[in-house]
Amino acid sequence: MQKVVAVLGGGIGGLSACHHLSKSPNVSKIVLLERSGRCGGWLSSIRRDDGAVFEQGPRGVRPAGAVGRNTLNMVSELGLESEILPVTKDHVASKNRFLYVKGQLHKMPSGPGGVVRTIPPFSRPIIQSVLKEILIRKGTEEDESVHAFVSRRLGSELANIAIDSLCRGVFAGDSRQLSVRSCFPLLYEAERSRGSIVLGMLMGSGGPKVVPSDLAKRASTESWTQWSLKRGMQAFPEALEDTLKRRERVELHHHAKVKSLNMNSGGWEIKLDDGVSLKADHVISTLPASELASVLPPAAQPLLEELRAIALVTVAVVNLEYEGFILPVTGFGHLVPSSEDPGLLGVVYDSVPFPQHNRSGGLTTRLTVMMGGAWFEQTFGHPDSVTKQTLLDRATQAVTSHLGVNSQPVWSYVGLLKLCVPFLISEKMRQYISNHNLPLTLAGASYDGVSVNDVIFSGRTAAEGLIGKT
Repeated sequence: MQKVVAVLGGGIGGLSACHHLSKSPNVSKIVLLERSGRCGGWLSSIRRDDGAVFEQGPRGVRPAGAVGRNTLNMVSELGLESEILPVTKDHVASKNRFLYVKGQLHKMPSGPGGVVRTIPPFSRPIIQSVLKEILIRKGTEEDESVHAFVSRRLGSELANIAIDSLCRGVFAGDSRQLSVRSCFPLLYEAERSRGSIVLGMLMGSGGPKVVPSDLAKRASTESWTQWSLKRGMQAFPEALEDTLKRRERVELHHHAKVKSLNMNSGGWEIKLDDGVSLKADHVISTLPASELASVLPPAAQPLLEELRAIALVTVAVVNLEYEGFILPVTGFGHLVPSSEDPGLLGVVYDSVPFPQHNRSGGLTTRLTVMMGGAWFEQTFGHPDSVTKQTLLDRATQAVTSHLGVNSQPVWSYVGLLKLCVPFLISEKMRQYISNHNLPLTLAGASYDGVSVNDVIFSGRTAAEGLIGKT
């Protein structure tokens, strides 16, 4: 039977779901409902007339693994190969990543030499922790915090400095509260299947299979560590939206905020804020969990409680542009552990990996300062009451103290992002949906990982759950 499928949320996950649904003849109509005036969600780029590009959301995508290949395959399908800006593993942005500890920048250990020698801020060679890890017994918990998992397997120093900083940089979250199963499923599965992270990583522990396109093969052959696009990451959802607009069975609606979802014998009735009512046989929701909870019927109470438990955090993203090359070191950027400065998550040196995004004419340095996350309210107060000037001042102060930059930026932009933080596993929710035969699929950053690749793959998985493998 042909179905009408409604996709809630026009971020990259919702667009990905539509893209895969539209390949199936078993779907008569796909209706995408996006509350704002544009699709793409967090993939949002500022493009200035002088050629400069600044990213408000993710600034690069990793090509590694099945989910990385899946994204590159889509880039190929959309005809964006000529737009891609690759960063290879021998690039300085791949080799040099820093930690800001005790008022100093420290290069993260990399390569064989970095693993066997003692490199500050660590008090012993990382190889010692790695070799011990193989001998540590398997954990018995269903899930635990990232910090507890890494402390148990690799020692508290790596957990307190490296993993604490990494969780702040990737999830804007506190490693002591984040779920290891949600945030680092590969590490969790490696321990489960092989009894050790190291052995699991060396031997592999399964995972999805994705056949690589020529572009994905090229990324592997040329050893890319990340990539972006000439017109910024927003070019990806834009190309996807353009493709979907040309497909007869797809309807895209902007400014379409969902007010309520109700089940009746014929499927879902979806009411929008503007009074319009739509019917659908199945709903794929890529909305943040708390937003979905606010529109589902009260009868789904156990599901609503699970959804509301998934937290959102606020991250301040401050883009800065300085005249000249002002960095004391070159690399991807630096992260800051919570013990050093809870409110300041890290600084990305955007001009190093992607100089193509600098303005034309005259040397400049683009930086992005990330602040807040799980520490936003304790540092800045409530997100609705903090001024952009306060955030800008705090960001430029950090650039001055961490990087010794005394000049002021010549251009700046302050943005606030609301991000999902994966504290818990989504199996209970999916179990409830399955037990109650609800024609509802959960997809996106609230459930299946927060990276661009994870969200795109989650959209694909949601579509294939309805129509089979595409």
